Amino acid sequence: MPGTSTFQIEVTNISGHGFWILVSEGEFFLPFDEFPWFRDASVAAIANVEMPHPGHLFWPSLDIDLSLDSIRHPEKYPLVARVDA
Repeated sequence: MPGTSTFQIEVTNISGHGFWILVSEGEFFLPFDEFPWFRDASVAAIANVEMPHPGHLFWPSLDIDLSLDSIRHPEKYPLVARVDA
């Protein structure tokens, strides 16, 4: 009988356009155009991802938190920036 799976999350590929991440729910592509916080990050920083609880991803070295829903449906979470004068 197999033991308990330790797999939670894995970055499977990084390109100049974005990166692919594999979680138990499937594989997702995060384009840098829609997730710009990762554009200038190192490979090590992007690969250093945790799943603190189901449906929630955290990149500790980048201080980025994302829900899987925001990855599946980025149109529901438009980017909003505030510019301080």
